Amino acid sequence: MEPAASALSSPPRLPWDLHPALTEDRLRVCARMLANARRDALAMASYELGDDPWSIGCRAFAFGRHRLQRAAASGEYPWLEVLDDSAHFVFVIGTDGNGVPVRFYRGAAEEPTERTLRRQEVEMQQLSLALGEVAAESLAFRFAVETGEGGRVERVVFLALRGEDRVECFWPVPLEMPAAAATGSAVQLRLIADDGYAGPATTIARGALLPAALPRRRAVAAPPRPQATLL
Repeated sequence: MEPAASALSSPPRLPWDLHPALTEDRLRVCARMLANARRDALAMASYELGDDPWSIGCRAFAFGRHRLQRAAASGEYPWLEVLDDSAHFVFVIGTDGNGVPVRFYRGAAEEPTERTLRRQEVEMQQLSLALGEVAAESLAFRFAVETGEGGRVERVVFLALRGEDRVECFWPVPLEMPAAAATGSAVQLRLIADDGYAGPATTIARGALLPAALPRRRAVAAPPRPQATLL
C-alpha cells in the first residue's frame, strides 16, 4: 500500500485533523516508547544462546506493550488508557471515554498486512464512540515501527487506514528534536528524551544486572571417625 495520490480520494491529513486527541506531543510519547522497547530488546539479545529476529521481535512487542501499560497506570499520562491487554493489544489516546483506539506493528508503513488491518471488536466499538459509526467505518489507527540493519528502528509512522486501499493519514513521527543552538556553535540533533525508564541497555552497561560474586565457602573438615579397637 503506497501513500500515493492514486490510493487516495483526498490528500492525507494530519493526525489531529482526524481527531483532536491525536496531538503531536502524545504521538511522540507513544512512538518513543515503542522505539525504546525495540532498543531494549536488541540490547538484551543473546545470539549465542539462540536469539534470532523472531524472538527479538516477540520481545520487542512485549516490551512495547509493557511500557504503554506502565505509562497508563502511572497516572503521568492521563490521556493514555489500555483497552485490551491481550496479544491483540489495543490502547487509547484521549480522555473522557472519547479517545481513539490504536494498535502497533513492526513492518513497512506502506505495506500493512491483512493481520495488521484486522480490527478487534472492542477497537471498533471505541472508534465508533470517538468518531461516530459512519466516520469509523473500516477505519484503523496504527503505529508502524520500521526497522533496518540489525533490527534497529529507522522510523515510526502513524497511520490512519480505511480498508485495504485507502490511506487517510501517513505521518512519520519525529523522534529527534533540535538542541538549543548556542551562538557560534553548530546545531546538533539528539534523540528525544526517554519515557522515564532507562531499560536494560543502561543497567547492563553498568553491570547492575550482574550479581556480585558470592564468597567461596571454606571447607569444613569432617570430624574424625572413631576407630574400632580389637579386644
